[in-house]
Amino acid sequence: MIIGLTHYLVIAAILFALGLFCVVTRTNAVGILMGVELILNAANINFVAFDHFQGGLLTGQVFAAFAIVLAAAEAADALAIVLGIYQNMKTIDVTQADTLRD
Repeated sequence: MIIGLTHYLVIAAILFALGLFCVVTRTNAVGILMGVELILNAANINFVAFDHFQGGLLTGQVFAAFAIVLAAAEAADALAIVLGIYQNMKTIDVTQADTLRD
């Protein structure tokens, strides 16, 4: 069995769908962040797969590396915000965080 581009795209689509489902259905801030990470990993799979099958000059890997670095920075910032919300409100439920607007 030869693994082609279609196989990678199907895996990336499944990861994206799971990440989107996680972001939409979770009320826990950490769960939402995990969903966002799944979506970014799906994009990384697409970058690397298209680069591999188009015979590129490692541009897909470079884009994936940038996306990983941005995801790490986003996770650090988001976790700091979540910790700040938890410190003030004693919960990480995002439905409770809308009281910060008042």
